[in-house]
Amino acid sequence: MATTPEVLPHMDAVQAALTAVGLTVYVGGTPAGNGWTAPDKFAVLYPDPGMARCESLADERTDFDSTMQITCVGGDPVRALWVADRVRRALAAPLAVQGRACWPAEDLGGPPLARDDDVTPPLFYVPVQYRICSTPA
Repeated sequence: MATTPEVLPHMDAVQAALTAVGLTVYVGGTPAGNGWTAPDKFAVLYPDPGMARCESLADERTDFDSTMQITCVGGDPVRALWVADRVRRALAAPLAVQGRACWPAEDLGGPPLARDDDVTPPLFYVPVQYRICSTPA
């Protein structure tokens, strides 16, 4: 019997790939403590739970399909776009997920760069989305 795919190993692989290119990565948001100060550039990973898809008419749900948003944040527009370039570099190669064969991440793009004036000092951000897919190895 084939193994049902899980989102956490895929999320961990994305986070490891981003860290490997020198990014500070948070999952699901930034720390909320009073003593936390935002670095001048970082990424925030927002994974969805993904879907187990049928690999054949036998209805074995072993293929995995997920969208992961990475919000690229910087103290100015250049820093935010630098993070976006690093994210693209990190996800250019297939991810390493144990027991899975990953497709190269599909760059789905995102909205234009924006400024967040709700924080002090203001930060710039650009969310980008990637489709992450895998099959049993």
